[in-house]
Amino acid sequence: MTRYFFSLISLSVLIVSTVYSAKTAAKETVTIAQEPRTLYKRDAYLKELLQRALDAANYSAQLESVVVHPHQQRALIALADNSVDLYWSMTSPERETLAIPIKVPLFKGYIGKRALVTRQLFLNRFADIKSKEQLKGFTAIQGHDWPDTKILAHNDLSVRPFANYQAMFNIVLTGRVDYFPRSFIEVSSELKEVNKQALVIVPNLYISYPSAFYYFVAKHKPELAKTLSDGLAIMQKNGSFDELFNQYFGDDLKALPFDPQNTVEIKLENPYFNH
Repeated sequence: MTRYFFSLISLSVLIVSTVYSAKTAAKETVTIAQEPRTLYKRDAYLKELLQRALDAANYSAQLESVVVHPHQQRALIALADNSVDLYWSMTSPERETLAIPIKVPLFKGYIGKRALVTRQLFLNRFADIKSKEQLKGFTAIQGHDWPDTKILAHNDLSVRPFANYQAMFNIVLTGRVDYFPRSFIEVSSELKEVNKQALVIVPNLYISYPSAFYYFVAKHKPELAKTLSDGLAIMQKNGSFDELFNQYFGDDLKALPFDPQNTVEIKLENPYFNH
């Protein structure tokens, strides 16, 4: 009888342990919209930051990338129709209606600081530029559905919208436009990736405008949005957010060719940013 009793207890413990292990092993799958393009350092950072924030909030999740239409607006629409759970993007009032914005600036404001990528042969053209009025004589290229395109146009700067992101570097290289504004945290890794030695950063000039890059969560995932917001807050408080950012971008920011004494910052208005 005693032997039978202990066997029964052992079996019960085994069943409970198995059920518990299955539950703890189970993970929520979070699908991330991914554009079909070359992935850069910023993409690795955003994915690692996402995973760490979810871990900080004790949210067990398996991240799964889903390739979507290359246009940013289409990717956000995929959130609205429940095709994917999450996307990261520069914000705008329209984009904030399509999904739940997690209003933590993932690039700490550097997404709105824009280096001007141009042809080596064009550098002299920018040597004496000191104001927005002078910059109006030059043409930039930007994504046709990027918020940046509207921002430049709002400031009366000439901008050519284009659909193919990676082809934009070639358009600059061929001289069909004068410059391609790229954020401080993107430009170094992009120029290394495209491997166009004839493309350079204008060293005496950059543009800036208030903006932010957010995680956007599909409206059918409010629990994920709340958890992600909580996890990012934990990381900001314990310093791991800043630590990860500096790990990815600290050296690139230091390597930018801007001398504070000899560099002009042209500030633009951004009416499409809700602080």
